[in-house]
Amino acid sequence: MSGAPTSATVTDWRSEIEAAARRLNDRVPGFVRETPLWRLPGEAFGLKASGAEVWLKLEQLQVGGSFKARGMMNRLLAHDIPASGAIVASGGNAGIATAAAARALGVPCEVFLPAVSSEAKRNKLRELGATVIVGGEVYADALAACLDRQRASGALLTHAYDQPEAVAGAGTLGREIEAQGGVPDAVLVSVGGGGLIGGLAAWFESRSRVVALEPERAPTLFRAREAGMPVDVEVGGIAADSLGARRIGSIAWDITQRHVPLALLLPDDAIRAAQLWLWRELKLAVEPAAALPLAALQSGAYPARAGEKICLVICGANVDPASLA
Repeated sequence: MSGAPTSATVTDWRSEIEAAARRLNDRVPGFVRETPLWRLPGEAFGLKASGAEVWLKLEQLQVGGSFKARGMMNRLLAHDIPASGAIVASGGNAGIATAAAARALGVPCEVFLPAVSSEAKRNKLRELGATVIVGGEVYADALAACLDRQRASGALLTHAYDQPEAVAGAGTLGREIEAQGGVPDAVLVSVGGGGLIGGLAAWFESRSRVVALEPERAPTLFRAREAGMPVDVEVGGIAADSLGARRIGSIAWDITQRHVPLALLLPDDAIRAAQLWLWRELKLAVEPAAALPLAALQSGAYPARAGEKICLVICGANVDPASLA
């Protein structure tokens, strides 16, 4: 290893995020894309709040089709990679990002997927040259198989969300939003295991209202808050391939306890409606997980305020286009 921090040693997340941004820019310039920030009036989304502005952070245009490229590449760059390469368990997006990073660095990659992962994501992984292993119904099953294989092979484990490098890498997205548009009043973020919201909340801290959004059928953070600690939950539903972690990550749990005041649940029908709206009205082809921020706005789960600048993180595009017809 090269001195990368552990979750127990990180005390200044903004410094870790700055370090991740420098590492990505210096070591692999051009791998992580600066994705557009599209600012539109709230009326374009049917909002009634006077003067509200909606920012779409189009991170689905990132390498590999999701924000995960930031954290997965940061993880690989922070360590010496053995001959056996990198290994990851994923609903799909972290695997795609790890495979893309591994290919860019010229090292092998194995990806363990659950059965709920989409065929579009499996095909993308194969195109990137990864070895793909499908097994188990949900992410936790794939992770267990991945850990068994990692112990045997000695490959560098890239966790989908619960490693400091993954969280700091995701935090570079918040840094980029601020550089492009300043600090929004609110940032609406989908939550699975928590790497993305952990990174964004670590960057914005109390300067912006970071709001956690989960499907009703995959409520990892919501149930943890009810219990007062991370707990296992049953997961399913429309966004289970991306947001199918059974338990909120320990890093995200710590950060969100301090910096995320609100966690909301959304039904599958609202998520699907928002996904189709993004395609029909804006021609944005995104996966269900990326539609939760808009679903929160359009369903009224998150009521926009007059004059509020609201950033919706459009986090992933690994979807079968035929599903949007």
